[in-house]
Amino acid sequence: MAIHETAFVDASAGIGSDVEIGPFCIIGPHVTLGDGTLLRNNVTILESTRLGAGNEVYPFAVLGGAPQDLKFDGEQSWVEIGDRNVIREYVTINRGTTHGGGKTIVGDGCLIMAYAHVAHDCVIGDEVIISNAGTLGGHIHVGRKAIISGLVAIHHFVTVGELAFLGGCSKVVSDAPPYMMTVGSPARVRAVNAVGLKRAGIAEESIAGLKDAYVKLFHKKANKTRAMAELEEERDGLCDEVKALLDFLQASYAGKKGRALEAHRSR
Repeated sequence: MAIHETAFVDASAGIGSDVEIGPFCIIGPHVTLGDGTLLRNNVTILESTRLGAGNEVYPFAVLGGAPQDLKFDGEQSWVEIGDRNVIREYVTINRGTTHGGGKTIVGDGCLIMAYAHVAHDCVIGDEVIISNAGTLGGHIHVGRKAIISGLVAIHHFVTVGELAFLGGCSKVVSDAPPYMMTVGSPARVRAVNAVGLKRAGIAEESIAGLKDAYVKLFHKKANKTRAMAELEEERDGLCDEVKALLDFLQASYAGKKGRALEAHRSR
């Protein structure tokens, strides 16, 4: 363990083995840093934040800040970050609220680039990439291996599906389906994320099935209601990815304003 002489570490903090805390870092109360974590310099972890093993945090990131939610009244809440994440300069990740289970969660192996913001009660899956200045409102769920491009703004309570790709500068106000490229202002589904799927090892037959489903569901002349019903009738013969896409869309349609999580909103 190496703690620079200019760093401040609260007495209640739990520091694992082989942790490096660089110059001018501030570690507040009820913070846990897992083994092998590196805080480069000028990192601020305000309070009630748990980091797993092997994380790397760059200068001027601020983790564990209070939720930017006017209903927050100082109740105990947390940020929980998994293992092997890279959190770049000026990233902000805020604690949860009682309305969202009290936790903001980041999984394993994520890359969160400079100036990105992860608001209260977000749940970020494993191996997600949030590019520069990506902005996530409260209560957003992001699926495994999704990519959020630079300057994307995502409305609170949106769900971003597994292996989804959100194009740069998009305004995302409704759920972004898994395996698809969603782009624009407001964003809409434009294509299958074929390159991302290939890189993730998705079978060619599944990619072909998703392309067929895309044409039926998202083409500008598509009748989505009828296409959903037809695909449901064929469910037994569909690949797992298309089934997951159908389930995702059904949840979104059952929510409000195209957001599945709005159906569970308490306010």
